[in-house]
Amino acid sequence: MRKNYKMQKTISMKRFISELGEDFSKDMKERLLELEIRCVLTRKEQKHILDIKHVEHTQYDCPSTSEEPSDTGKKEYAYGRFIVMEGNLYFAESCIQNDTVMQSPVVDKIYSSLDSQCVLCEEDINCKKIDDTNIDFVIDSLLDACPNVSQRYIDIMEDVLSRAESKFQNTTKYKKVYY
Repeated sequence: MRKNYKMQKTISMKRFISELGEDFSKDMKERLLELEIRCVLTRKEQKHILDIKHVEHTQYDCPSTSEEPSDTGKKEYAYGRFIVMEGNLYFAESCIQNDTVMQSPVVDKIYSSLDSQCVLCEEDINCKKIDDTNIDFVIDSLLDACPNVSQRYIDIMEDVLSRAESKFQNTTKYKKVYY
């Protein structure tokens, strides 16, 4: 299998919707955009399998894998995994877990509460379909579990956006016209 080196590994919710969500309903798109400020989506090799993480990649204490029981490590939470197949959105039974990432308890809560039929997608991942009947529960649960962004993050983003806006205004002022 060829690797796609041009594929972005971390994307925003807006990019997710524009790349993979063209068949989602208007309501689903609007609800997914509510995660935009708090969440980013990460992916490995498959373009359509994305893990949900906090934008600040906040680290939490977790039991260490070392032999010393008093040791604690630091990991960030993954709040779920979205899978897009044939224009439909699915929520996976589990998400990425490794040396730096642990699964949030909200993943089990959301997955077990979804009424849709369990589907086995590639890579032996169990998932359930998200549609207009259950999108509100999924998004509300993710918003409850995923913490708000810090004031420092908000300040940084406001600065970045204001610089981008001023740069855009300066470049549109002095546009060259070619005939």
